[in-house]
Amino acid sequence: MKPSSRIFAVAALATLWALPVQAKPIVVGGKNYTEQLLLAEVTAQLLKKKGFEVDKRDGLGSQVLRDAQIGGQIDVYWEYTGTSLVTYNKINERLSAKDTYQRVKELDAKLGLTWLQPSSANNTYALAVRADDPKTVSIKTLSDLAAAFNAKKPLSIAVNAEFSGRPDGLPGLQTAYDFKAGRANLKSMDSGLTYQALRDSQVDAALVFATDGRIQAFKFRVLADDKEFFPNYAAVPVVRAEALKANPALEATLNALSGKLSDEILQALNAKVDVDKTPIEEVARQFLAENNLI
Repeated sequence: MKPSSRIFAVAALATLWALPVQAKPIVVGGKNYTEQLLLAEVTAQLLKKKGFEVDKRDGLGSQVLRDAQIGGQIDVYWEYTGTSLVTYNKINERLSAKDTYQRVKELDAKLGLTWLQPSSANNTYALAVRADDPKTVSIKTLSDLAAAFNAKKPLSIAVNAEFSGRPDGLPGLQTAYDFKAGRANLKSMDSGLTYQALRDSQVDAALVFATDGRIQAFKFRVLADDKEFFPNYAAVPVVRAEALKANPALEATLNALSGKLSDEILQALNAKVDVDKTPIEEVARQFLAENNLI
């Protein structure tokens, strides 16, 4: 090879090495209900504004999404500590919020998943009644509800099918509070319909999720879990360790977002979608702007 040819070849290689490596898009996942669709959209918009290429894949079932992340198809999504503890890791031990987070963080690290900073939003199971209903005016806590059933008072509860069978659902609740609702008093329906059934006085109480916007909008009163039966379901960004290693700036970005989320914030955001019928994209964009995240 002539000297001039060698110089040209070296220069070409230097130019090639200087070119930026094309980063893979960050795949943002989400489950198939309002809060998860919102969190996926907020995350996707935020990451795009921070210069990341983003591929959003939401509307997935919980187990499908979990398996996809473990398998490397999803890089980041918002999971709930209680779901990982009880549903995925099969831990039925009653733990504090802090201990729940630490346990799932340690367990999931073995699967290549990194739990970042937990938000203060706790989307736990809850039972609610109408705030202005004379029939349930004296029922303030789950112990009060249990006492009413033990006194044979005719109360109906709207629940979904999953709650009726989960260990952190009705079976465990009845054991912890020592009561039996009885099959005749349970009205099984899709999760979203429990709110409508309670609002329209079709039932006396209903299964709700603590961060759902319809609790405020429909003037429900959530019964206090005075024996602290329900696990903590803190919403936390969970990232594949490999994706985090390749994109270290993800951690600070997602932790900043997590720090802005609370029960009240998520209730308000969910209500904008479910009650006011505002498009999710608009709700996400407004939230990010108002909180100086973009």
